[in-house]
Amino acid sequence: MTTTPNLPALQRAIAHLRPKSQQVATSDDWIRGGLLVVTVLWLVSSVILPLWPLFIRSLQARDGTWIGLGNYARYFNTPSLEASFYHSLYIAFATTVISVVLGFIYAYALTRTAMVGKRFFQTMGLLTLYIPPLANAIGLIYIFGNQGLVTRGFFGLLPGWDINLYGANGIIIGEVLYCFPQAVILLLTALSLTDARLYEAAEVLGDPPLRTFFKVTIPSVKYGLISAFFICFILAFTDFGVPKVVGGDYNVLATDIYKQVVGQQNFSMGATISILLLIPSVFAFVIDRLVQRRQTALISAKAVPLQPKPKPVLDRLMLGFCGTIVALALGVFATVVLASLVQLWPYDFSLSLRNYDFSRVGGGGYGAFWNSLRMSGYTAIFGTLVVFTSAYLIEKSPGLRWLRSLNYFLSTLPLALPGLVLGIAYVFFFNNPIWPLPGLGIAIHNPFHGLYGTMALLVIVHTIHFYTVGFLTATTALKQIDGEFEAVSASMGVPFYKTFFRVTVPLALPAILDISVYYFVNTMVTVSALIFLYPPTLPMAAVAIINLDDAGNIAAAAAMSTLVVVTSLTVRGLYGFATKGLKQQSQAWLQGKGG
Repeated sequence: MTTTPNLPALQRAIAHLRPKSQQVATSDDWIRGGLLVVTVLWLVSSVILPLWPLFIRSLQARDGTWIGLGNYARYFNTPSLEASFYHSLYIAFATTVISVVLGFIYAYALTRTAMVGKRFFQTMGLLTLYIPPLANAIGLIYIFGNQGLVTRGFFGLLPGWDINLYGANGIIIGEVLYCFPQAVILLLTALSLTDARLYEAAEVLGDPPLRTFFKVTIPSVKYGLISAFFICFILAFTDFGVPKVVGGDYNVLATDIYKQVVGQQNFSMGATISILLLIPSVFAFVIDRLVQRRQTALISAKAVPLQPKPKPVLDRLMLGFCGTIVALALGVFATVVLASLVQLWPYDFSLSLRNYDFSRVGGGGYGAFWNSLRMSGYTAIFGTLVVFTSAYLIEKSPGLRWLRSLNYFLSTLPLALPGLVLGIAYVFFFNNPIWPLPGLGIAIHNPFHGLYGTMALLVIVHTIHFYTVGFLTATTALKQIDGEFEAVSASMGVPFYKTFFRVTVPLALPAILDISVYYFVNTMVTVSALIFLYPPTLPMAAVAIINLDDAGNIAAAAAMSTLVVVTSLTVRGLYGFATKGLKQQSQAWLQGKGG
C-alpha cells in the first residue's frame, strides 16, 4: 500500500533544515524575539537604570547642588571615613584567606580522602548557608562577648579568655562563618573535576605525595581557588550584618552607608560610599568571570574521576579537622538557640519561652516573621519564573545571537552588585516621583514610583539580588536537555511554549525547585538589600533582629534568629525529602539519553 506523505509537515521540516539566512521568520521566532527584548528591558530597568541616580547623587551636595567629585574628596580627607575603606579591605582579605584555606582543606577531605562520614560532613559543612550572618554574630556575642561563655571561663570553671570581639576580630570570625560554605561549594566542584590519570602518572614516576600535591593538585584546581577567592572577597567586603552587630567602633564601608543614610540622612555621602563599595566588587566580578571562562575551556571530556585510597593517618587527621569545623559552626548556632530559651543570660539558665513573646520588646514580632515568610514565598515563585524563563529563551532560542549574548551578560551582572548598593539605588530610582532629564531642563513622571514602599518592590530587589546564581543553575540544567526537542517541535509546527511546558519544565523540575529553595532561603536570611527599602507598615524579621539588637534586647534577637533558621532548615529539609526520587528519575533519564 502506498502511503501519501504529509506534505505540510514535510515542507516545514525541510524549511527548518535550510540555512538560517534562507528561512522566513515564523510566529514563534517573533514571540521569542519579543520575549528576549522584554527580558532585556526588565534587566536594564532593574539593574542598570537604578545605578544612574545613585551615581548622580554621589556628585551632588546634600541640598542637591552639583559639586562633582567633592564628596569623594571629602570622604578621603575625613580620617574616620577614609579609615573605613581600608578597614573593609583588611577585613575582606583576611576573611578571604582564612575562608579559602579552611574551605580547601575541608573540600579536600571530602573528595581526596577515605575518611568516614563524608555525607554527614558535606551536609553540615553548609549549615551556615541557612543561618543569617546576624545570627552568627549574635552567637559570637554569647560566646566571646563581655558576658560570653569563653570570656567568663565557662562560669569560672576555666580561665577566662577575652578575644576583643567587638572590632576587627569579631567581624573576621563572623565573616568566615558566612563565607566558609561558599568556598566549600566552589572548591568541592573544582576538586571533583580533577583528572585521576594525572595522579596515576605521578605515582608511576615515583613523585612523593607533597610534590604531587603542589605539582598536580594545586595547578588542577587553581581556577577554582581563584574563583573562591574573589567570591569570598565580594561577600566579606560588602556584608552589613556582621559588622553592624559586632563591629563596635571599627567602621567599614557597609556600616558607614547605613550611618550616613539612616543616622544622618546624608544621602549624597551614602551614595558616594556606595559607589566606593561597588568598584572593588565589580573588579572582583570581572576577574572571576574571566577565570570561569578559562576554567570551562580546560575541562576535558576524557577526565577520569579520582577514587581516593585509604590512608589511615591522613584520614584521621581530616576527620578531626572536619569535626572541629562542624563543632564550631554548630556551637555558635546552638548557643543562639540556648540563649533564646533561657530566662536571663548568663545569670538564670532556667528554660523559658519568654524571649519569644515579642509583644514585650517591639520590632514587629510575629507580624515581621509572617511578612518575611510571605516575601520569601513570593520571591521564590516570581524569581524562579523570571530566571528560568529567561535562561530558556537564551539557551533554546535559535538565532538572535547578539540579543541572547546581551541578555546573558545582564543576567550575570547582579552578582557584582552588593545588596546595600542595590537597596540605596532602588531608593533613589523608585522613590523620586519625577525624573529630571539632564541638559534638557525638563522632567518626566516616574512610572515606577507606585512600587515604592510595597511588597512588590521588596520581591523585585531580592529577585535581582540573587538573580545570577539562579540563572546559572537554570542554564546548567538546560544545557543537559537535548536540543533535538526544540528542533523536532519546530519541524512539526508545535509552538515552542508547548514544548516548554510539556517537555522542558518536567525535565528541569529538580533545577527549578533548587532555584526556588535558593530564593526562599536567601531572601529569608538577608538584610542588606532590605534595610533601606522596607516600609514601616511591613516590618521584616531580618530587620527586626537588627532593631532588637540595637535596643539591647539580644535574647529576643536570638529568638527571632532561631525562628528564621528553623524555618529555612525546615523548608530545605522538606524540599530534599519531596524531590529525592524526582532528581534520581531525571538524572537517570538524562544519562540514558546521553548513552
